[in-house]
Amino acid sequence: MATKLSDEAKVEAYVRALIEAGRSEGRANADLVQWLHACKFSPEVLETLSTMGREHDLALVKEFSKRYKEILDSEDETVSVTVTTAVPMDDALRAKICAKAEADLKAPVYLVERVDPSILGGIVMEVRGKRYDASVRAQLSNIRKTLSSAYVGSGK
Repeated sequence: MATKLSDEAKVEAYVRALIEAGRSEGRANADLVQWLHACKFSPEVLETLSTMGREHDLALVKEFSKRYKEILDSEDETVSVTVTTAVPMDDALRAKICAKAEADLKAPVYLVERVDPSILGGIVMEVRGKRYDASVRAQLSNIRKTLSSAYVGSGK
């Protein structure tokens, strides 16, 4: 009589299989990064990927992504706004940014949040293909350029 594997044994088997496959292709660490992102996928995304895999259509993932965005953009008035901050946003800041973006864009907003400590502070927003950089890093860069041109152009 076959015994059913425990969840712990299943996890171990899955992990070892993925590590072995990743090592044979020289990408075990890259697979871990992808897995961490995959944990955020909705059940529908996972099922679609699973179906594409069974049908040997994984080579279509890039084209799928492009077409998905095209259809969504043409059929949905929601605007995707990507916001990058140096530290994670709290609920109050998130609500304020959404409210301001929705008022300015006159459309519902889907907020994509990114954290990048290298911007030092402030905010970087990307919307409809345009980038608005109000980060501390950008401000320091502008000050550096201004001082550099003032010094070089001062004639001293």
